[in-house]
Amino acid sequence: MSEGEDGPQPPGGARAKARLHIVTGKGGTGKTTVAAALAQALASGGGRVLLVEVEGRQGVATLLGGPPLPYEEREMVSVPGGGTVCVLAADAEAALLEYLEMFYGMRRAGQALNRLGAVDFATTIAPGLRDVLLTGKATEAVRRRRGSRRRASDASPKAPFHYDAVVMDAPPTGRIARFLNVNSEVAGLARVGPVRNHADRVMEVIRSEQTRVHFVSLLEEMPAQETRDGIAEILGLGLRVGMVLVNMVRPPLLDEADLAAAAEGDTDPDALSAGLEEARLEAPGELAAALAGEVRAHALRVRLERRVRSGLEELGRPLLELPLLEGGVDRAALDVLARRLAEQGVRR
Repeated sequence: MSEGEDGPQPPGGARAKARLHIVTGKGGTGKTTVAAALAQALASGGGRVLLVEVEGRQGVATLLGGPPLPYEEREMVSVPGGGTVCVLAADAEAALLEYLEMFYGMRRAGQALNRLGAVDFATTIAPGLRDVLLTGKATEAVRRRRGSRRRASDASPKAPFHYDAVVMDAPPTGRIARFLNVNSEVAGLARVGPVRNHADRVMEVIRSEQTRVHFVSLLEEMPAQETRDGIAEILGLGLRVGMVLVNMVRPPLLDEADLAAAAEGDTDPDALSAGLEEARLEAPGELAAALAGEVRAHALRVRLERRVRSGLEELGRPLLELPLLEGGVDRAALDVLARRLAEQGVRR
């Protein structure tokens, strides 16, 4: 699928080019890794992509093996074909100071408020304000055009976009609906005025054809259930769901006949023992019994994973798979994952 296409659509569904890719998933599914790989895949072939982290964990910096990132858009990854991935570690307090300066010219006053702890206090007691500031950074980057300096509206509307795509490493599925529904969260803070106007502009992008929310899952029951629940919540808000990205997929180690036999406990221990004895291993009988248990556990896991995959396929969303990489994830591993996404149709 090209950038922004949803793949298979329900009857009457329309294809649209997405430029804001929001990545969520249950904790432990590798959400940040998948978001970074998606950014690289979208940048392949000469694209310019911004990867935005909003949780304050500096997960992208850790993933890329670098020091903590400042609050600025910084080029971090060069992609084959001339593409680049810039990274922004969004921070609500810094975003509020920027907001005060941009719309009110209150840089010094904002700095004084920050020293007094007022900025941290404001974003802590008003989570809706924090969320609209964080999502606002990503949506401003989506709207920004080349030649603009301070605001997305500064440049000519005919100028090319500054970024070909923006990928947001968003909060987990348990918080994603509230995080993205900034209009509802801000309603209790401001019904009119600049904050409300800012929230409206954010929601205009989030609700538009330009935005897709992607879900990262594993072939395990709990992450798959959170994916189903998260998709239902996002659709309930009237937002557009993109792909289901199944991470850490392990290939079966046996053929179909052996898997079926092992799952039913029909592994031949004498054959295993003979093979181990031929390999000149000590106590082949004991090892064969232990190995038979491992083989059955593997076969049962494969059976469970296939059932979970079938349930995810029933969601009717493009289902992409990424392999489990031994030895952890570094830049080389990200290249592998990005290529696997590109092979499955993710591109600009």
